[in-house]
Order: sequence, then C-alpha cells, then structure tokens
Amino acid sequence: MDEFLRQMSAGGDTFGFWEVLIALVLSFVLCLMLAYFYRQSHRGLSYSVSFVHAMILLGVTVSVIMLIIGSNVARAFTLVGALSIIRFRNPIKDTKDVAFLFIAMAIGMAVGTGFYLTAVLFTLFACFMAYALTRFEIGTSARREVLLKLHAPTALDYHTAFNEAFYRTLRDHALLSVETVKDGAANELVFSVEFKPGADEAGFLDELRKLVGGGRVTLLTGQENIDV
Repeated sequence: MDEFLRQMSAGGDTFGFWEVLIALVLSFVLCLMLAYFYRQSHRGLSYSVSFVHAMILLGVTVSVIMLIIGSNVARAFTLVGALSIIRFRNPIKDTKDVAFLFIAMAIGMAVGTGFYLTAVLFTLFACFMAYALTRFEIGTSARREVLLKLHAPTALDYHTAFNEAFYRTLRDHALLSVETVKDGAANELVFSVEFKPGADEAGFLDELRKLVGGGRVTLLTGQENIDV
C-alpha cells in the first residue's frame, strides 16, 4: 500500500494521499459547520438549500484547487484561464450570502495550503460573528417600516385621498411607485409606511379599502426581501 501511495504521489506533485484526504474531510466539516450557522442566522424569504449545498461544495473544491496549484505558477495561470470561461448568472438576493461564499472560499484556501489551525480558528470566529450579529440584532433599525400596496381607481386623486387616514394612523409614509393595472382602470400604489405605537392596523386597512371602493389593499412586511 505504501508503495502504491508513493507511485500515486510521484511525478512532481507536492501532496500525497493523506494530505488530500485531510484537506477534503477538514474542508467539508468546516464548511458544514459554516452552513449550519448560516441557516441559524438567515432571515427573510430568500433561503435556498441549493445555495447551502453550493457553499459547502465550493469550500471543498477550493481546497483541492489550492492543493493542485501549490507553488506552481504555471498551474495557477492555467487554472485562471480555464475558470475564466465560466459564467454565473444566478442572482444573489441577500448581500450576506456573498459574504458566506467568500468565507467558504477562505476556508478552502486555508485548508488547501496547509494552514489547518488558521482554517479551524477562522471558521469558529466566522460562525461566532454570524450568530452574534443575528442574536443581538446588530445594525437593525428600531423603526418598523412596512410596504402598503393598494389598487385605486384612476379617477381617485391618490395625492390627497388618504391624507386623513394616514395622519391618524401613521407616523411616516412615502409613495414609492405608481403603476397602471387592469388595462388602465386602476393604479397600483406602493407606500412605505410606519405605524404609530398601538395603531389599529386592521381598522386602517378596512378604511383604505372603503376609500378605494373595495379594491385590493395589502400590507407587506420584510421590505428588503420583496421585489416591489
């Protein structure tokens, strides 16, 4: 077996069987840990199992790439040329997902270059950061802004029709968009609104529904995860 492993690692390669195995297993375990904390810290509607799997596979793949490259400059340039033909067109809705991808790549690079302790410590610290940022809601605004979407007849002057209802119930509001729907028979209005403490949201929606003649009135939370 030892002779077989020596033959497999011959030919100028700078890594052997056990080094490859350690890189694969360690990068997989660390990326699996990162994926768990990603799931625990994720908020919103954009969670994707495919993204989690891709993050783990990316970390393991990068570790192998770093093993293959080693200190060979020619291999590095060859790899860059090969990867330059790949195009990724899947949009990433949550900005934090990009950070997790870079973390997975950093883990793979550290493992692939033999910095095992650095990889372990960085993974633990990155997981701690993800947990702390979510647990203590760092950077979260105290203001609760939501989206109000309603369909109003085109004959209705939406600039002044809701002023009284808005004044009684809302602390602040802003018109975000106006779009014609139903073949020009109605306008779809989208407002960013902030309710006053203790406001009756259900009664507010019923009042707006009467003002628009029974049209559609919808209140949307999670503004950062919704395409208006």
